[in-house]
Amino acid sequence: MIEIIILSLIQGITEFLPISSSSHLIIVSEYFEFNNKNLEIDVSLHIGSFLAVIVFFRKDIFNFVQNKDLFLKILIGSLPVMIVGYLLVKLNFIDQIRNIKVIGWTTLIFGILLYLSDKSSLKNKINSNFSLKSAVLIGLLQILSLVPGVSRSGIAITGARVLKFNRYDSAKISFLLSIPTLAAVSVFGLNNLVKSESFDFSFLIIISITFSFLFSFITIKYFLKYIKTFNLNIFVIYRVFLGIGLLALAYL
Repeated sequence: MIEIIILSLIQGITEFLPISSSSHLIIVSEYFEFNNKNLEIDVSLHIGSFLAVIVFFRKDIFNFVQNKDLFLKILIGSLPVMIVGYLLVKLNFIDQIRNIKVIGWTTLIFGILLYLSDKSSLKNKINSNFSLKSAVLIGLLQILSLVPGVSRSGIAITGARVLKFNRYDSAKISFLLSIPTLAAVSVFGLNNLVKSESFDFSFLIIISITFSFLFSFITIKYFLKYIKTFNLNIFVIYRVFLGIGLLALAYL
């Protein structure tokens, strides 16, 4: 039970902050030897995050007629990472890059890139400047997030900041882009569970979804409030120190 709450907390916070959820889940699960980190729990955690972003942006989603142009761009922007991610899983390449050295380097390097991008001047708004070209460019950058430590949220915000979107809209673009991606991960994971014939809708799965939803919703809400006032330096500093620490563990 405690393990589930910890994993839900990590998933809920790190999925939407620019610090990489996959790297934190890998690190915590491996070093603390969690027994509950399996496919069922992993899928449940992503379902919780998916439901949270759906509920939080429900007005944008329900008002689909007015926002159909935006959501078409979001869908197109999400396709690259979903297609490449599917191929990497099918080719069993994902597991080859899930190690501390890779996570250390990506955490450090992409943390520095986040810092540099955050110096962009504030000019563009999602309502008036988020073009199909912007969606495709940010979507292509999201492919890099398949490498643990890069952070899907982080690279999406970095890309949006380079394209001169303000911090709030950069974060919103990142959150909206997460909807198709999290939906695809959830459906793909559920499909694998059904095929494995080992799926058991247990109390732990309900707890995983519930806590992941709560922590994800809270993170989205307060991160958007935070980013209206403050820059991204606190996340950059965290990434730099974490990256250096992981590299020290890996090489020393």
